[in-house]
Amino acid sequence: MSSKILVLPGDGIGVEVADQTIRVIEKLNEQGLDAIYEKDLVGGASYDVNGEPLTEAVLEKAKNSDAILLGAVGGSKWDDVERSKRPEAGLLGLRKELELFANLRPALVFDALVDASTLKNDVVNNLDIMIVRELTGGVYFGQPRGIEDTSNGKKAIDTQVYHDYEIDRIARVAFDLASKRNNKVTSVEKANVMETGVLWREVVKETHKDFSYITLENMLADNCAMQLVRNPKQFDVIVTDNLFGDLLSDCAAMLTGSLGMLPSASLGAEKNGKRYGLFEPVHGSAPDIAGQDKANPIATILSLSMMLKYNLNKPELSNKVENAVQQILSEGYRTGDIYTDETQTLVSCSKMGDLIIERI
Repeated sequence: MSSKILVLPGDGIGVEVADQTIRVIEKLNEQGLDAIYEKDLVGGASYDVNGEPLTEAVLEKAKNSDAILLGAVGGSKWDDVERSKRPEAGLLGLRKELELFANLRPALVFDALVDASTLKNDVVNNLDIMIVRELTGGVYFGQPRGIEDTSNGKKAIDTQVYHDYEIDRIARVAFDLASKRNNKVTSVEKANVMETGVLWREVVKETHKDFSYITLENMLADNCAMQLVRNPKQFDVIVTDNLFGDLLSDCAAMLTGSLGMLPSASLGAEKNGKRYGLFEPVHGSAPDIAGQDKANPIATILSLSMMLKYNLNKPELSNKVENAVQQILSEGYRTGDIYTDETQTLVSCSKMGDLIIERI
C-alpha cells in the first residue's frame, strides 16, 4: 500500500522549499518509495482563504496521512491578526491535536560547511548532537495565561505545567535515541529555581533505571547554553522541556553555520501500529526573499530524509538523500545563505533541487 504524505507548504519560502522536496519525493518513487502526496493550506495561507490557520478538513487529512511535510508558517503580514488565528496557531494546533510530543532537532556540521560556523573549526568539526524537545506541554500550553488589568497596571501570566507522564515519555524517546548513537543523555532543566525542574529531574532519574546502560547527566539550562558554545562535542542527546528546547535548539543550530541547513521531526506515540509525524525545516518563512528562488531547500529535503527514517521505514532511501546533500556541498554548490567566497558556485533554490535530484 502506498504511503500517504500530506504536504503543507505554508507561507513565504515554505512554498518554494516544499516544491523542491516534492520533486525529491517523485524521484524517490522511481526508486521504491511508493508514496502519494497531497498539498493543502496551513498558516497565513490558510487564514487568507479560510479565516483560520488550520481548518478541520486539513486536520482530518493530517490524521489520515502517514506523515506530514511542512514548509514554514508566519510573516509580518499577519502581525495584527488575533493570536488564536495567527499562522503559528496552525502549527501549534497540528502538534497538539496529533499529540506530537517529541521534537527531534539534529545539529549536524557537514564537513564542507565547517568554516560557515562562527566557532573555531576544532570546536565544531564532526559535531553531531540530537536535541529532544518536549513539544506539547510546558509554558506554551499551560493555563492560566493572559494579560489582565490590575490596580497596579497590566499583568501578564504564563504558566509552566508538567505532569510526570509527559516527562517520562519524552525521556524514553531520548534514551532510545541515545542507544542508537553514543549512549549518553543530558537532561536539562532549572531544578535550582523551578518546581517543574525538580519534578523533571526526579522523573528522568527514575526512567533512567530502565536504561541503565545509558550515561545520564543532569545540567541546568543556563549552563547548557554556555557549554553549547564552549564545548558542544561533549553532548550526544539533550532532552529538555518545551521552552528550553526552543531556545537551546536554535543555539545549537547556529553552531552549524545556518538555520537553513537543519531539519526537524515532531513525533507522537505509536498507536495501533501507527505513529504520527510532522517533518519541517528549522528555519522560518523568510518573507524578505520569498518568491525570488533564493531559499535554501536543503533543510526541508533533509526533513524528508528524517521522515523516511522515522515514519516510513525507508532508511536506505534516507541515506540516499543525505549522501546526495553531502556530495553537492562537497562539490562547492551553495545557496545564498551558505555562500562564503568565489571558490563556490552560487545556485538558486530550484537549481539546488536539480543538483540533489541528479545525485540521488
